[in-house]
Amino acid sequence: MAYDIVLQFEDGVTRKIACNADETVADAAYRAKVNIPLDCRDGACGTCKCKAEAGTWTMGVYIDEALTEDEAAAGFVLSCQMRPTSDCVVAVPVTSAACKMEVARHRGRLIAIDRGSPTTVRFTLKAEAPLAFLPGQYVNLEVPGTGQVRAYSFSSAPESDELSFLIRDVPGGLMSRHMREIAALGDEMGFVGPYGHFFLRPVARPILMLAGGTGLAPFLSMLDWLKANPTGERIRLAYGVNTDADLVEIERLEASRAGLADFDYLTVVVDPASPAPRHGYVTDHLTSADLNGGDVDVYVCGPPPMVEGVRRWMAGIGIEPKSFLFEKFSAATEVSR
Repeated sequence: MAYDIVLQFEDGVTRKIACNADETVADAAYRAKVNIPLDCRDGACGTCKCKAEAGTWTMGVYIDEALTEDEAAAGFVLSCQMRPTSDCVVAVPVTSAACKMEVARHRGRLIAIDRGSPTTVRFTLKAEAPLAFLPGQYVNLEVPGTGQVRAYSFSSAPESDELSFLIRDVPGGLMSRHMREIAALGDEMGFVGPYGHFFLRPVARPILMLAGGTGLAPFLSMLDWLKANPTGERIRLAYGVNTDADLVEIERLEASRAGLADFDYLTVVVDPASPAPRHGYVTDHLTSADLNGGDVDVYVCGPPPMVEGVRRWMAGIGIEPKSFLFEKFSAATEVSR
């Protein structure tokens, strides 16, 4: 049996490899042409020490000088001795270049663009081939004719050649202006990646997703993946925006509600003049029950004040989730995912 091992590097690059149950992660990586730094291969030097962030595994023989008891208890592993017993996420403490990996470059053709919202643009590229990425990740998308790039999360599921994005229309923004005023169907765009540590981990417990504005994009990718790979766990999404005009992709959320056995969502609008049923911030409409006594994985994607607001809310009710994963962005500098 083979397990999926996600290797994440210090520069934000990730790589998913297959590892057989009877081989080590280091050997599987080498077979996939990823050279995790190592020396002895015997559990004696500690050169291949990594941090296993999710999953289960067994360890072979090693000495304390290579991996202490406290380090092992904290989830550190020696990749030359680690054998997975489930899908795993492993943080490698070097850059992808140090492992002799090259970040992939791609091209796509614009096949759909939706400028219907006054504050948001949705568009889809047709890539040269289906693209493997992890739901929640992003790419650096080139702004045609400028030599500059902007980082945007996929709002579509992995393993498809149709790649969708949801971007904030930032006044004066380079990509915003291009997509609002210049882009036309059939145009080609280049992009590099995928990147990012914000992605859906192996699902082992209920999930609480909190999205701010176009921070909804990575969650749409996750939900599409979950529809194709049901888990049986409870999934809740709270989606907050500033105004009614910012509420987009509701039809996709409704499709997820219909297609996922235990998924539901709510929307919150800051503007008190909105006819929406909920006003304020998403944390105003959550309770301690949403954190399931701490047995929950919390994912947050939004501007920095939102992420910090979620931290304060959890601290205020005195519940720490099993895991807390977040992606901060700033629309003012147009690096939103």
